[in-house]
Amino acid sequence: MLKRISVVGTLMLLSACATFYEGTYDYNRQFQEGNLDQALKSLRSNTVFNRKHAQFLSYVNNGLLLSIMGQYQESNDYLEKAFIFGEDYRLNLAREAASYLTNPTVTIYRGEDHEHLMVLYYKALNFLKMERYEEALVECRRINIRALQLSDRYDSPDKYRRDAFIHNLMGIIYQANKDWNNAFIAYRNALEIYEEDYTRMFDVSAPEQLKADLLTAAWNTGLREEFEFYKSQFGWTDFIAPTHNADLIFLWHNGLGPIKAEWSINFMVRRSGDMFVFYNDQLGMSYGFPVSNDDELNALSSLEVFRVAFPRYIERPQLYTSAKIVTDRNQSYPLELTENVNRVAFKSLQDRMMLEFSKALIRVALKKAAEHSARKEDEGLGAIVGMVNAMTEKADTRNWQTLPHSIYYSRIPLTSGPNETRFILQLPNGSIEEQAFTYRAKEGQTLFHTFTSLETRMPRR
Repeated sequence: MLKRISVVGTLMLLSACATFYEGTYDYNRQFQEGNLDQALKSLRSNTVFNRKHAQFLSYVNNGLLLSIMGQYQESNDYLEKAFIFGEDYRLNLAREAASYLTNPTVTIYRGEDHEHLMVLYYKALNFLKMERYEEALVECRRINIRALQLSDRYDSPDKYRRDAFIHNLMGIIYQANKDWNNAFIAYRNALEIYEEDYTRMFDVSAPEQLKADLLTAAWNTGLREEFEFYKSQFGWTDFIAPTHNADLIFLWHNGLGPIKAEWSINFMVRRSGDMFVFYNDQLGMSYGFPVSNDDELNALSSLEVFRVAFPRYIERPQLYTSAKIVTDRNQSYPLELTENVNRVAFKSLQDRMMLEFSKALIRVALKKAAEHSARKEDEGLGAIVGMVNAMTEKADTRNWQTLPHSIYYSRIPLTSGPNETRFILQLPNGSIEEQAFTYRAKEGQTLFHTFTSLETRMPRR
């Protein structure tokens, strides 16, 4: 379900920000304003998305947009293409080589790590909406496998390698199928990842609902020792496992994820043996690279200051500060944060920044060596090469711009038959907005509902 409200503060990215956003601005504007049919037309007619180098972004934007529009199977068709793209991706050596002489935007965009995981999340979500729970679980398992594959690419011990939210979602799906044993295992894994990784890296604690679901699964599995252990750990000595007639899992996609932009650093270079060293004393940065060609080494040693461009994210803060569901029995259920997609995006980019630094510095070094070689032949030609180098020095600012900022959820007990609820959103000024929903549940059924709020505040630069 999509709340169609005007976006607060139309976002225009200025000189420091992504030309990719500018090139797809009409699509993003239509999407943010809730004009979904027009957004789909804009997406499919935009030449930026239709280029081979943005194929992955075309797939995922089609998939997400169709999911919000309720076209779940067609959405999954596009998302599966995006998944296969990630599985089959191979470096195009010609484009990769060209990126060192121009910039990385000439390469085929392969997608950020968290973007590949979100592909499978939306597939799982679509299957849940179609009440195809087993297929939703398959997508969750694929997410775990993909997360481990992606984490193996980096050496950092403090990297994003496990997704707590996905384990929590797996537990919810198992519980919907009354598979209490696997639900308990998934919930326990989720709790562990929240406590060991998410609290430290993303400032996201284990939701209270997860704790309640873990205890409920332990009770229904007959694991009395574990039930008592976690009751004591949570300080919930009076907890009694609920017996709901039916359940609603309400997932709230709040706001929009970050936009990738550009920042640059001025480096100086010095010679150190058969190495040249890029350094910026003010930022305490120093990177050395070996050079086998003496002419290139001498040329680079004579350089003074030059600019190197890198990607960065700009956050689009959420407009709504909180939300809750109130039932027709006047019971209130707060929506709890389960995944901060914005912070996961920042972390994913941070994990590969050393690789990004290395590639950018090698790119600039090769450009400067080419400029020096041209100047030796012809000063005017060298000046032209230098100007072209400066104009083409650019970071890769492509990213999946329609992901949510954060995901919140709650479990709401339902009764058989119609259930009237109110979804209440809190604004920063203390005022509220409200929307009513009616759910018709069957005995023992778990319903899944997603609400998408596209409103954002002005970005943090």
